[in-house]
Amino acid sequence: MFFPQFRARRIRGNEIFRRMVRETSLSVNDLVYPMFSIFGIGIKKEISSMPGIYQQSIENIVAEAKEVRDLGIPAVILFGIPETKDAVGSDAYSDTGIIQETIRALKKNVPGLAVITDVCMCEYTDHGHCGIIKNGDVDNDSTLDLLAREALSHAQAGADMVAPSDMMDGRVGAIRETLDEHGFDAIPIMSYAVKYASGYYGPFREAAESTPQFGDRRSYQMDPGNRREALREAASDIDEGADIIMVKPGLPYLDILRDLRNEFDLPLAVYNVSGEYSMVKGAAERGWIDEERVVLETMTSFKRAGADIIITYHAKDVARWLAGQVK
Repeated sequence: MFFPQFRARRIRGNEIFRRMVRETSLSVNDLVYPMFSIFGIGIKKEISSMPGIYQQSIENIVAEAKEVRDLGIPAVILFGIPETKDAVGSDAYSDTGIIQETIRALKKNVPGLAVITDVCMCEYTDHGHCGIIKNGDVDNDSTLDLLAREALSHAQAGADMVAPSDMMDGRVGAIRETLDEHGFDAIPIMSYAVKYASGYYGPFREAAESTPQFGDRRSYQMDPGNRREALREAASDIDEGADIIMVKPGLPYLDILRDLRNEFDLPLAVYNVSGEYSMVKGAAERGWIDEERVVLETMTSFKRAGADIIITYHAKDVARWLAGQVK
């Protein structure tokens, strides 16, 4: 049926009908809010390249987490800034590390909020890379033990889910085996299965203080030009025991997100990363875009491409907008 018998505007012209036939919907239940924890008291340091996002001491993390929960956002994902760094990232798997202490505080003071932890070494090593350095590069296999120890320490502190982001080959299997051996077989793994070596991470590196001190991460993160490789990476992590797979970054890789949704039936997450957030914030502050409209359109694009879970720094604003609240 073609024009004039078919007129798409018959439906579009009525708000009620538009809602009734909308193919993709966005919910606060889709959201995860990232947080950056640091030792100290009374610290709430805004990240210069990420307006509205802070490095915070634990009591302030708890206060904001209560706000997150009260907005209906179901989960946070934690990143830590340790007091000291060394070549093997000791604070990452210390029982008294920044993330471990933050987990305990959140589980004690913010019931009903799920706590997910990023599992990586870059924030904790003095060289800023995601594992043990040998011959000028990250040594894959010796790093696996440290990642497994880190994930186990998070589970022992009370984490509800662990999310390895390092892109070492075999790390999901190593973490799954270690968790299971220690009685944490019920802790799910959300794998950063498809993580590209991206220029969109710049503001995050300020937030997490994780800029590499030499070189870059192209030897372990994916080449932005590769599409088929994403399917292999995701399939490998699924075979090793991942419960959720993730694509990172989000907007530049919507095609990859859709490829994974077409290929696999596991829950699928996407990380709306710092650079994506900062570009929107910068344009909105200058009055160049309608922030609410652009952010909600972006979130809907993730859902339309196949994401079940959206990790985003916009989460609190999105929750307010969906509820019809004024910021």
